[in-house]
Amino acid sequence: MSSERLVDPDVEVTEVEDEHLVDAALRPRTLDEFIGQHRVREQLGLVLEASKRRGRVPDHVLLSGSPGLGKTTLAMIIAAEVEQPLRITSGPAIQHAGDLAAILSSLSEGEVLFLDEIHRMSRPAEEMLYLAMEDFRVDVVVGKGPGATAIPLEIPPFTLVGATTRAGLLPGPLRDRFGFTAHMDFYEPADLERVLTRSARLLGVQMTPEGGREIAGRSRGTPRIANRLLRRVRDFAQVRADGVVTEEVAREALVVYEVDEIGLDRLDRAVLQALVGSFGGGPVGVSTLAVAVGEERETVEEVAEPFLVRAGLLARTPRGRVATPAAWAHLGMTPPRGAAAGAGTPDLFTDQGADDT
Repeated sequence: MSSERLVDPDVEVTEVEDEHLVDAALRPRTLDEFIGQHRVREQLGLVLEASKRRGRVPDHVLLSGSPGLGKTTLAMIIAAEVEQPLRITSGPAIQHAGDLAAILSSLSEGEVLFLDEIHRMSRPAEEMLYLAMEDFRVDVVVGKGPGATAIPLEIPPFTLVGATTRAGLLPGPLRDRFGFTAHMDFYEPADLERVLTRSARLLGVQMTPEGGREIAGRSRGTPRIANRLLRRVRDFAQVRADGVVTEEVAREALVVYEVDEIGLDRLDRAVLQALVGSFGGGPVGVSTLAVAVGEERETVEEVAEPFLVRAGLLARTPRGRVATPAAWAHLGMTPPRGAAAGAGTPDLFTDQGADDT
């Protein structure tokens, strides 16, 4: 897949109706345009500039971090900076070594291959990738059993950009083959305000600094969420106000969309309210908690829980999930004595086994 832009940079985004095209238009195209992640941006800039001066393809790059922090955008920027096409695929799409061999053998020299969710790639494909990353070669096995023959296939030099939200699941041999690794941190509110100011300009939205600050404070440190909230606040401002995103308009809009002052949404609050209201603050197993809020365990564990833990509202203990004093305070309730440690809560609410961890 080429990294060529899908929209004309001179065309105002308000003329583009497709939401996917809007997302593409809001993406920075160069490292200079990329906001935040200052250390990663500086380090990556050195890697790319050095490779251009040597006339060689850049080292393989591994980007880790939570969803929405800019890993895909950085992959696109890397391809743009070295003036090479970008091929995009993902770990779940590569279930057989043959799938990877087909992709690698079709790469052109210097091409950038972006492999999202690299930790979900199958083990046979992973082992083939080791050789491709080091020696730019793959061994294609022809036949089965004792008569099977491995035919070496040379592939042109390329740059692999891997992205993962769970770096701990990557095996050591794979991590070691990346020449540059970077962890993407959550954004500070000031950087999110800059992201929102840029996005508002591209979207043709009038926004006051106070309006941007209000949205940034509810964006959970994530640019993707900030841009999504900006579009919804824009809708509210156009329909129920004069089209200008002020602090008051942003606050009213986000009440409508059920995003509270620290960024909790409906699911987050449902989890906290169930934990506090139904289970006395815990400890309670995540499966039990998921049933209480009418969601799948994976949804609670992967969507709601990470931010609640990071915000200091929920703690994971060996016996289950526990609401912190901050969670009780956020819900306007007073915790019972010992609630912070889960003391005195019946074991009835704690799921057994791996669910408790």
